[in-house]
Amino acid sequence: MKRYLAIAALSLLLSVAIPLVYGGSDVLPQLIRVSPWLIIGTLGMILLGWCFNAARLRLLLGGVAHAIPRRRALATVIATEFAGVASPAGVGGPLTYVYLLHRQGLSTARAASLYAIDQITDLTFFATALPLALAVFTFDQRLEHPLLLATLLLVLLGTGLGLLWGLMRRYRGMLRLFGRILRPLRVSERRRRKMARWIIQFRHGIALLLSMPRHRLILLYGFCMGHWLMRYSVLPVILLGLGHAVPWSYLFIIQGMLLFAGQLSFLPGGTGSVEVGFAALLAPWLAPEPLALALVLWRFTTFYWYLLAGAPVFLTSAGGATRRLLLARNKP
Repeated sequence: MKRYLAIAALSLLLSVAIPLVYGGSDVLPQLIRVSPWLIIGTLGMILLGWCFNAARLRLLLGGVAHAIPRRRALATVIATEFAGVASPAGVGGPLTYVYLLHRQGLSTARAASLYAIDQITDLTFFATALPLALAVFTFDQRLEHPLLLATLLLVLLGTGLGLLWGLMRRYRGMLRLFGRILRPLRVSERRRRKMARWIIQFRHGIALLLSMPRHRLILLYGFCMGHWLMRYSVLPVILLGLGHAVPWSYLFIIQGMLLFAGQLSFLPGGTGSVEVGFAALLAPWLAPEPLALALVLWRFTTFYWYLLAGAPVFLTSAGGATRRLLLARNKP
């Protein structure tokens, strides 16, 4: 536990120190002049994203004939988000998700299958949204026209649903390809067992998806899309509030890259790699002082707020399993 606390302290120290290195001591006075409505608005966007995820969770549980109250679903989502950013490489997130659903009466295997569905829809969204954002940034950086924005959202929804449906129907080919990739690699027995368990959960998740009516699938992907669009719109809103216009498509792409880099970091919340990547990718658009200010506001909304708002919810929901879930030593 002492080691975990030391890592957490190092993570928080780095997340504060790096913006000060880029922006200098002027960052703190500038924070005081930031409009409170900008902070309230971005926090509201995070809350709305959590509500979308809670609705997705209730929809999934309804598909397996297991009802859960709205407040409990929201608490499960917030606690899972907290565990994800508070644990190294986010390993506490899936454990918390499975553990809390198990406490609601689901078997561990069924809860893991629901988490697999959650991940499948997320991956489908990014597989659709990132190429679309890259195309928009390459050919047309202007998204001001409401009709263009609505068209892009419909394209994102339709393409994502089509990709999800194709994945459900052709998942055996995907698993065979995964096996061919791993065969020549020297993978330890422990990792092979973990991968085999993930594949089983993936197959169970696909089976559950196939059993869902089409209108539920559309709602499921719609809630997934709503969550990520809210979360990934926080940075553009912050920059607009500070008086800096950076193409939304470019910001979407770099946030996807930073999310991936954060998963590779051993520090909670991807601290270090996220801040350095943020500064490197936005340096062509912003001077050091506004870049550091935007970084502080963005990390507060998408990292500190997850810790501050999520900690009491996590402690209340997880109870005595708090230490085990954050350290990820055992399966729930």
